Amino acid sequence: MNITRTAQKSKNSPAFEVERIRADFPILSLRVNDKPLVYLDNAASSQMPQPVIDRLTRYQTTQHANINRAVHYLSEVATSEFEEARRKLQAFINASNEREIIFTSGTTDAINLVMHGYGRKMIGPGDEIILTTLEHHSNIVPWQMLAEEKGAKIRIVPINDAGELLIDEYEKLFNSRTKFVGATHVSNALGTINPIKEMIAFAHARGVPILIDGAQAAPHIKVDVQDLDCDFYAFSGHKLCGPTGIGILYGRAAILESMQPFKGGGDMILSVTFEKTIYNTIPHKFEAGTPPIAAAIGLGAAVDYLSTIGMDAIAAHELNLLQYATEKINSLPGVRIIGTAKHKAAVLSFAVDGVHPHDIGTLLNQDGVAVRTGHHCAQPVMQRFKIPATSRASFAFYNNIREVDALIDGIRTVQKVFT
Repeated sequence: MNITRTAQKSKNSPAFEVERIRADFPILSLRVNDKPLVYLDNAASSQMPQPVIDRLTRYQTTQHANINRAVHYLSEVATSEFEEARRKLQAFINASNEREIIFTSGTTDAINLVMHGYGRKMIGPGDEIILTTLEHHSNIVPWQMLAEEKGAKIRIVPINDAGELLIDEYEKLFNSRTKFVGATHVSNALGTINPIKEMIAFAHARGVPILIDGAQAAPHIKVDVQDLDCDFYAFSGHKLCGPTGIGILYGRAAILESMQPFKGGGDMILSVTFEKTIYNTIPHKFEAGTPPIAAAIGLGAAVDYLSTIGMDAIAAHELNLLQYATEKINSLPGVRIIGTAKHKAAVLSFAVDGVHPHDIGTLLNQDGVAVRTGHHCAQPVMQRFKIPATSRASFAFYNNIREVDALIDGIRTVQKVFT
């Protein structure tokens, strides 16, 4: 990764008031093992600011009812707030129509919806699906299930030693049998930002639809699905300062209308007899049963919060943190960064010579530093680098330079213990 700014410049970002922002997050005042919490596991789940917590409380205490079910006051209010959250998500990713926003339980659920609703209808024996080496298991396993069921084949885009996709190889994988592409926007294991706009354009020029796993992108960089021209885009609320159990599938309206529902039940129908069911229009066709109403409203509040700060400002601050942390880790003998792409989000996976990642995580935790250790549900990435696991520090806009320094001090302590 090219470092273009000095650590001193990273420390002085007057336009971004990180300490004021940190005051919005109650959990950041927590102490762990009598040390200040240093939360660097944001790729797994981000923390929730007070405005989102307050919004959830307001819904639960003054607005809670089931939606689309009754004409009484609370039901009408809850329905209105739920649909307003949908419009907020539409604006957040610049979808052309609110009908293109489907509430799911998260990215995994969204990808499975596409696999069942589109894949099972459109992919048959001998057809091919292109995935990348960088995919999370959530964008591998559903397609493996489909390929096994349909007699289809999965083809994989390789990566180089920096953790970057080999785009020439991606292009070579296309042929007359290629029917679908699934690609991550940002690698959860390495932080690599993939050139998805170019990948989408190449696929579309050959009439192939493409799904983008945006779980690691939507919280950190500005996403414009119309500019990207993607067919599907999925992300999760809990990585976006929102609640767990909620996520979004964006789908191009024409494709969604052609798809089969993933789940059957209430609210996804227009009429039901024992002879025939007529499905509802999109997006409701894909939202069977009582949805996670409070979580959707909370996610709407989360994107309000992020939009107030500004996604460009968030991305710039996190890049400063990444650059500073990269310089510091590269200065440590015996520590190696796994994934050195030129374009990265704020994820640092690293290995310490002679120390297992789980031991690193355990010792860092003693100092209150929370990182993730393991294969990060991206085992093909680990296999590519011939390692079982990494330690991963992932930053959010509420992290600061002091916390990076705490991570570096913790790694030094790990090295002292194991030498």
